[in-house]
Amino acid sequence: MSNEPLSMALEQIQRFIRDEVLPLEADFLHRPFRELLPTLHEKRQVVKALGLWAPHLPKALGGLGLSLPEFGRISEALGYSPLGHFLFNCQAPDIGNMEILMAYGTPEQKATWLVPLARGEVRSCFSMTEPDLAGSNPAWMNTQARKDGGDYVIDGRKWFTSAADGAAFAIVMAITNPEAESPYLRASQIIVPTNTPGFQRVRNTSIMGEAGEDYASHSEITYQDCRVPQKNLLGPEGSGFEIAQQRLGPGRIHHCMRWIGICERAFEMMCRHAATRLLAPGKALGSRQIVQEWIAESRAEINASRLLVLQAAEKIEREGSRAAREEISLIKFYVANVLQKVLDRAIQTHGALGITDDLVLSYWYRHERAARIYDGPDEVHKSVVARIHLKQHGLKIAI
Repeated sequence: MSNEPLSMALEQIQRFIRDEVLPLEADFLHRPFRELLPTLHEKRQVVKALGLWAPHLPKALGGLGLSLPEFGRISEALGYSPLGHFLFNCQAPDIGNMEILMAYGTPEQKATWLVPLARGEVRSCFSMTEPDLAGSNPAWMNTQARKDGGDYVIDGRKWFTSAADGAAFAIVMAITNPEAESPYLRASQIIVPTNTPGFQRVRNTSIMGEAGEDYASHSEITYQDCRVPQKNLLGPEGSGFEIAQQRLGPGRIHHCMRWIGICERAFEMMCRHAATRLLAPGKALGSRQIVQEWIAESRAEINASRLLVLQAAEKIEREGSRAAREEISLIKFYVANVLQKVLDRAIQTHGALGITDDLVLSYWYRHERAARIYDGPDEVHKSVVARIHLKQHGLKIAI
């Protein structure tokens, strides 16, 4: 998409978010999500009618056919509201699962799972992290998928399976090749319909006081004699880790640009409040040097974040996720920290109002603290970057 059509699409999306979506946020913050679904589905139909549906997908699947850097700009615009990505059918984990299915799905898998997911008719979840093992080591897991006739029989326990509540299917990481010499060749990814006997959603894990529901939830799942046909395997057997890495590269672009959208909203709120809140007659909060410092530092950090992420997106687009390993790790820890700082400054600027649920800031502060943990904790990504540069100077550090 050339610059002019992308700019027009961005303007249309920004206008839709401000006019149609922001008015829904008060209900979103104070009512059960399921009560809002009829209204949200109506808005989804409006998005389809505008020709802006699923901007990450190719046109053959009803999307806009954007490149990764182009979609990054869209993801930022949608991040302005916590409802944005859902209304445009590009919310996690569905967006990542669509990408996996496009890249590795068989024609039958695409017809059964990708097409309805692309249309917004079903939701999905991604089931990888386990409660008993370090989530920062995705090559180490206990969940097993053994062959029995023409089936896989899956046994194990997962948690932080995001959006499992109401999902039609899960993509599960499980050990299929336990004897493989490399730990990176032992796991596979398998599609498991959530109505399969042996698949049990135990609970939605409460996150900072909220158990969540539907796509805004993180579930604990057990797999007990959970039997699915071997044709549900995604890609070659033993390629689960490689598929996960291919999924997480673009996924970090999606997340980081969404975080920048959140930062822009928080920044705007901070500036507006600082300019209009009076500390005394004729003296606005923004006249204080410390508040001016927060504003200046936030502006610089947001701008720097955007440039870093778009640079990473362009490299992934040109050379693939493996070649952009350093760039992906850089944006993951840098932008996650900028997000925390900007949100914290915006809350501090609003004073006691900032911690109330009258504003969206407290919602983001609770839900986005996890940004420094999921998709690899910051410390792991910093170590990746440091090892790359130390190796260039002759020091090789074992993982």
